[in-house]
Amino acid sequence: MPPGTGASDLGAFTVKPVPVGFLKRWPLPEYHRGVTDRIEAIRSRLRQLDEQVADPQIFRDQAAYRELMRERARLGEIDDVQKRFDELLSQIADARAMLAAESDPEMLALAQDELELLESRREGLESALQELLAPRDPLADKPVIMEIRAGTGGEEAALFAADLFRMYSRYADSMGWRTEVMSENATELGGLKEIVFSVNGEAVYERLRWESGVHRVQRVPSTEGSGRIHTSAVTVAVLPEVEDTEIEIRPEDLRVDVMRSGGPGGQSVNTTDSAVRLTHLPTGLVVHCQDEKSQIKNKAKALRILRARLFEMEEAKRQAERSAERKSQVGTGERSERIRTYNFPQNRLTDHRIDLTLYKLDLIMEGDIAELVDALVLDARQRALDEGL
Repeated sequence: MPPGTGASDLGAFTVKPVPVGFLKRWPLPEYHRGVTDRIEAIRSRLRQLDEQVADPQIFRDQAAYRELMRERARLGEIDDVQKRFDELLSQIADARAMLAAESDPEMLALAQDELELLESRREGLESALQELLAPRDPLADKPVIMEIRAGTGGEEAALFAADLFRMYSRYADSMGWRTEVMSENATELGGLKEIVFSVNGEAVYERLRWESGVHRVQRVPSTEGSGRIHTSAVTVAVLPEVEDTEIEIRPEDLRVDVMRSGGPGGQSVNTTDSAVRLTHLPTGLVVHCQDEKSQIKNKAKALRILRARLFEMEEAKRQAERSAERKSQVGTGERSERIRTYNFPQNRLTDHRIDLTLYKLDLIMEGDIAELVDALVLDARQRALDEGL
């Protein structure tokens, strides 16, 4: 079997999820045979993966090997939790049998205490297994390309765009992820009209995809002398980055224009024809890169951005829900299309999608967004479970 064969069905967990209480086995009344079938399918896939990993030929393709090992680790975790859950259910059954057969008051009290302890452990394992079995986006482990653009608010919006880039960069550092600036358009005051950068690491897309949308900021701008609070908006887009084998770009479909770099200051700016603009003729998509001194490097970065945008377009065609989600999240940059508000005078951040408010905006802007990201990921998992009921 070729590397990766058979992973798509189980890797994405396209089977129907079930509610809390779904893994209690006989003689418990809530027994659900469908979950047993899923666990058996997972164990069958694990056996296939072990055979593939044992084949020396797999080491010739390191990318395929890493993908297999990621899948092996994820399915192995599910199998491990299921085994612990099975053992716990057996202990619960024994405790209930003892409770039914015992007549001594002291022994009954001990058996009841033991059963309550086992039941509390069962709830924790059940919840963990439910999350592991929830439908998972097959793109979850992809690196991403993030685009931050200043919207309503002029220079203040550009300054906040720079603040958001700093926030995401610090969060990526705390997660051990790698970031790379691919394109930027800076202002003379240190703001960013636009910046495009990549983030690479474990579960990057799964954790950052919910940052897509309009971010509204309320604060007194550094350029404002009267102390009035201004409202500005910045758009963020998160695109999964794909390999060149996943999206083919034919040379005849590209128009490549080279020009001198523009922007404030810096060596090689306006001195060499290193900037590259790619136009994808079939779709009309345009990508411009000028950050590198090398024309070749700028073209390579532009191709990565273009490939990510084309992939998203293809995904939108195949999945109408994803297309609708992106349109509603990214919007045009107007204040009314917000997903999140950053209120500096009150040190408050509010995410309007999950109705979450945190009063630690100063820490959040330093990259401490783990609590926010965790809440969004958990909400997405719960919605995936609810939609599958």
